[in-house]
Amino acid sequence: MKIPRGKVKTYLEVAKAIRKPKAFRAVANAVAKNPYPPKIPCHRVIRSDGSLGGYSGKGGLQQKRRLLKLEKILIK
Repeated sequence: MKIPRGKVKTYLEVAKAIRKPKAFRAVANAVAKNPYPPKIPCHRVIRSDGSLGGYSGKGGLQQKRRLLKLEKILIK
């Protein structure tokens, strides 16, 4: 919820923000279990290489791409 509209963070950045820099995979797993996408904006979390990663919401990666595009975020 702390990632503002129009911004993204990587799984690693989120892990570092919670002071668990080695827990980036745990962050990815937690994000994948988000029961309220896009209300809880897990679509704003991406992989360190700049790619999308996954999306647990209805519509999968296509929907994640659409949501990010609506926020003017371009991802490879």
